[in-house]
Amino acid sequence: MKSPFLWGENEDPTINLTPLIDVVFVLLITFIVVAPLLPSDRIQLPPAPKRAVALKSEVSSPISLEVRADDTIWLNGALLRHDELNAALVRARAAHPDVRPLLYHDRSARFGTYQMVKNACEEAGYEELNLVLEP
Repeated sequence: MKSPFLWGENEDPTINLTPLIDVVFVLLITFIVVAPLLPSDRIQLPPAPKRAVALKSEVSSPISLEVRADDTIWLNGALLRHDELNAALVRARAAHPDVRPLLYHDRSARFGTYQMVKNACEEAGYEELNLVLEP
């Protein structure tokens, strides 16, 4: 006698997927309808300062580097050539060994200038650098 649980030689096992697909569609439609109704968390961000000049008054350091839009480098208000930067930073480090230099970098200045200034600061012995971006 043949067992009723064994498939015959000519019979293919088939599974009816229609109920499974129906359930998936119902869950998908339910999610689409309910998702916009769920409460969402909102984060209140502090307002941005009106100008970058306001940042200069909040952060101060006796060593102030400024990279302007034309890629010129200024140290404490004095214009420096690129080849003078390392020696000037070594002198500034000797005068103020415990401070972090403050770098104002204009957003339209090239990234290569920032990288050069950062490398010069590291070579002068600074381990940290405060960076302020100007518009």
